[in-house]
Amino acid sequence: MAAPVLSAEQIEEETRLRETLANIKHVIIVLSGKGGVGKSTVSSNLAEALSMSGFQVGIMDLDITGPNIPKMFHVEDEKLLVENDKLIPVQVPPSLKLMSMAFLLPSKDDAVMWRGPVKMGAVRQFIEDVNWGSLDYLVIDMPPGTGDEALSIVQLIPRADGAVIVTTPQDVALLDSRKSVTFAAQTGIPVIGIVENMSGFVCPHCGETIDIFKSGGGEATAKDIGVQFLGKVPLEPGVVASGDNGMPIVVANPESASAKAFQKIAEKVINTIENEQKYLEEQRKKAQEKNQ
Repeated sequence: MAAPVLSAEQIEEETRLRETLANIKHVIIVLSGKGGVGKSTVSSNLAEALSMSGFQVGIMDLDITGPNIPKMFHVEDEKLLVENDKLIPVQVPPSLKLMSMAFLLPSKDDAVMWRGPVKMGAVRQFIEDVNWGSLDYLVIDMPPGTGDEALSIVQLIPRADGAVIVTTPQDVALLDSRKSVTFAAQTGIPVIGIVENMSGFVCPHCGETIDIFKSGGGEATAKDIGVQFLGKVPLEPGVVASGDNGMPIVVANPESASAKAFQKIAEKVINTIENEQKYLEEQRKKAQEKNQ
């Protein structure tokens, strides 16, 4: 079957897309099978932890209808600049760049009531018309679920290094995390690993850990389906407060249990991408075999 003939406009779009991605060394997609598991919290702390490790990092908030990442960095009132027909991401010290639909809305209260094609047009513009400069890592905070939006996004980024899948320990979330693994396999993206978020509540008064949402389910699921377990992040009041105050917990309280968990997760992600290409190739091969 002959390849489809692209129009001049489509060729120009593809060229801009390749040029943008060429300056980005590694792309990490953060997925969750359902909403409410803390995917954006994981994305923001992972990106910040990578930035604190000395890397040039970008974070792309692609949850079009619920863009929360700017709030987590206290830059929700910023406006985007345009230079040479390119959008300039908002800068977050020390070396983090941020792009979000929230920056393009007239008001924080405006609802995004777009149909799929319009959303994907905005996503494509975020990727190809943004001057990210040279990045070591681009962390993409995906919309929840494995539907049309997620599929369209990963098809725009065919060379993503891998996916980080976020779940909570209870069974209903674990079921959806398995769907995210299947989604990654069917789209040819290797799974870097699974993060178990909200894994035990740490009492701020006595320090005792209470398993409100159970514990260990994410680790067991990772073992069962043969992917890496990246770590458990406890449920701490400080994580909520730091997110609301626009400072991820890895910055606000680096000695907290949650911050240390995120730091270890970032270390595992770095090690996997930088040093364990064999693991990622095995995951990619598994994905290809499932699609045959």
